[in-house]
Amino acid sequence: MKKIYSIVTIMALGSTLSADSLIKSATNAGLAPIPSDTKALMKLIDNPKNPITKEKVTLGKKLFFDPRLSKSGLISCNTCHNLGTGGIDGVSAAIGHHWSANPHHLNSPTVYNAVFMSRQFWDGRDPDLEAQAQGPMQAAPEMAITKEMAVARISSMPAYVKEFEAAYGDNNITFKRIADTIGSFERTLTTPAAIDAFLEGDEKALSQAQKEGLQTFINKGCVSCHTGVGIGGGMQPFPVAKPYKYAHIGDFKGDQNGMVKVPTLRNVLKTAPYFHNGAVWDVKEAIKIMGETQLGIDLSEKEIDSIATFFTALNGKMPTLTYPELPAVTGKTPKPDTK
Repeated sequence: MKKIYSIVTIMALGSTLSADSLIKSATNAGLAPIPSDTKALMKLIDNPKNPITKEKVTLGKKLFFDPRLSKSGLISCNTCHNLGTGGIDGVSAAIGHHWSANPHHLNSPTVYNAVFMSRQFWDGRDPDLEAQAQGPMQAAPEMAITKEMAVARISSMPAYVKEFEAAYGDNNITFKRIADTIGSFERTLTTPAAIDAFLEGDEKALSQAQKEGLQTFINKGCVSCHTGVGIGGGMQPFPVAKPYKYAHIGDFKGDQNGMVKVPTLRNVLKTAPYFHNGAVWDVKEAIKIMGETQLGIDLSEKEIDSIATFFTALNGKMPTLTYPELPAVTGKTPKPDTK
């Protein structure tokens, strides 16, 4: 019995060392966890120029769901970034004002964990969520509202005026403040997953198959782009090694240098379709294309399956959300304009 116990102990020790080695390998490759410690998380997601407060988050949530921040009164931030469906709209090209598809055939990226992205929009033109929030409201193919109309609509509702006063200490409602408040709410939309517990040292957080998938993910070079807390979010050239087979869908070519924002892989199994133009619906096809296009390698079916299995460890715990009760309009509220 003593000999058997020793063998079992040695086997268990070997497994522990292997997991510990993989954690170090993942960390050295640049992967980082969403902190489980609340203070550490707040330090990571907060914006010193727009500090997160309970009042801002509560108000920002209402504004995020309020369709009256669109010209037609029909489209909210949640329309394209549906918090019930992984933070996306589930269509290849975002649909906006006049039921029109994005003219560049651009796909809506998830808003979950967007706070960990170093750049916002597919071309990375904005640095943070507050700046990003201003764009879709004003964009003609999206919410199509003017700054003046947005302010007039929100200012016309006494309940909103009172909440802005509670959040900012005065009732000065500006378009920037509306966007900043939405940004504050979006900063809280983080989804800690099994991968985070593993990276923080819980060796049992991942199954053996998920660990093998993580090892494949690292060994094949996926971490050269999909790294950091967001497991993505920086800017990279696209394509690199081989033409993207669906490049003909839409006319998006990246920024002026051909750089494209690397999407987060967190909750990737919930955010199909994939790529900037939403051309791929099967995550395994997306993995295969990335191997060819970015890494210049042909991944085997086994390797693709292994990486897809690792992706299950990225399915995070979604925050519990209830649809907010929005303030009633008044006689001063500008009417919807569907033209």
